[in-house]
Amino acid sequence: MKLSRPVSWFLLAFGVWSWFIWITFVKNLWQDGSGLAFNAAGDPTAYFWVHLLLAVTSFLLGTVIGVIGFRGVRALRREAARAEPSSPTDG
Repeated sequence: MKLSRPVSWFLLAFGVWSWFIWITFVKNLWQDGSGLAFNAAGDPTAYFWVHLLLAVTSFLLGTVIGVIGFRGVRALRREAARAEPSSPTDG
């Protein structure tokens, strides 16, 4: 399947965005002082585990989507390089 340039760049940007957002979220989750993520004894709560699972799933999906976008961009660049006429050589 061939992806268009805008779709390839969108998928790549989505992958990068997903990593940025979820890394920030996990940092905030880990440093949570409100009592939602960790109980009074400092043990993780169900809220922590559910949101950590969401973050890991989003990391994986963001990575897969970003790789698809990257491969689409790379394929389009290779195709464009092949389509360029070769420069004449002196000989």
